[in-house]
Amino acid sequence: MFKSIVWSTDGSESAEQAFPLVKQLAKEGGAEVTIAHVVERLEGAGAVGPSRRVDEGEIQAELKKRVEELSSEGIRASLEIRGDVGARPAHEVADIARQKNADLIVVGTRGLSVIAGLLLGGETQRLLHLAPCPVLAVPARKSS
Repeated sequence: MFKSIVWSTDGSESAEQAFPLVKQLAKEGGAEVTIAHVVERLEGAGAVGPSRRVDEGEIQAELKKRVEELSSEGIRASLEIRGDVGARPAHEVADIARQKNADLIVVGTRGLSVIAGLLLGGETQRLLHLAPCPVLAVPARKSS
């Protein structure tokens, strides 16, 4: 059904919860997977500063392992990392999806309520308005 899937991840646990579904959809449909990661940077006075996440290097290393994992299971996979963009991850993910001619973008949610998401203007909410294809938002599972 899907031939090109973009999995958007910020390296968080909620984003990781979407990975098994991405893998399953890719296997079932023979889709290529692009892992999209946007390095969110601090902004101020028109300048873009350091990464918001101190563990950015570890996140990128883990995402490279995910590409290897998918490849070892026979799934064509690649990693797109965008940096120096400030706080516009949804725009970058939509751009990657357009470049890859994606039929689906898969994202994890942070488990926020609809009202909180609207008030916070979450990136998933933004992506729904910018995406060139359907967006599948995988809800975060609560830890027990």
